[in-house]
Amino acid sequence: MITIDNYLDSHYIHRSNWLRAAVLGANDGIISISSLAIGIAAASSTREPIVLATVAGLVAGALSMAAGEYVSVSSQTDTEKADIERERQELKDMPEEELNILAQIYQKRGLKKETAMQVAIELTEKDSLATHIRDELGVNEISQANPIQAAIASGASFTVGGVLPLLVVLFAPVKVMEYCLYGFTIIFLIILGTLSAKTGGSSVRKAIVRITIWGTLAMGLSALVGYIFGVKV
Repeated sequence: MITIDNYLDSHYIHRSNWLRAAVLGANDGIISISSLAIGIAAASSTREPIVLATVAGLVAGALSMAAGEYVSVSSQTDTEKADIERERQELKDMPEEELNILAQIYQKRGLKKETAMQVAIELTEKDSLATHIRDELGVNEISQANPIQAAIASGASFTVGGVLPLLVVLFAPVKVMEYCLYGFTIIFLIILGTLSAKTGGSSVRKAIVRITIWGTLAMGLSALVGYIFGVKV
């Protein structure tokens, strides 16, 4: 027997929060670390400075991603909490006005005036604050931010993504490292695009094209900077 909870859990939108952070982190890890390594490799004839720059970029990038995601999502959470507290006070101070606002929201969604008011009354009687949070503020379990979850997903996925080009730096011949980095990075991006598309239920082809084009541009510009401004070390 299919229940409403099982039905809702089957939709991909429930994965959007952590999937967005994970894909962003892994994509940033692969592209930024590969681009950094390519830029240094274009200006270096030895492996040591490339490895040093890559490891430093990996550590700094992972910490930066985690901290940045935590701060940004925490700001969103603070805004949501402030709005919820204001809504709680408004329900206490002017319940009739809030009931009318709720009914108007349902009217705009297509209900008749009488039906909208009846729905608003019944939902208010059940849980007025939860109803207004969901239907007036637009905050629900799917969209509600989780700073710690987002920070962990971003930091960990950046590390995983950044380790891949680091392995290329460690084992690829120095003379052809730029080309190895570019080739393997494209493969890594294709795999990431495929996994993210399948996990999110979207088009695999679109995900691969989108992620590969931007990755190629980033690496190409990094190599150009290395050639133009680099001093052979």
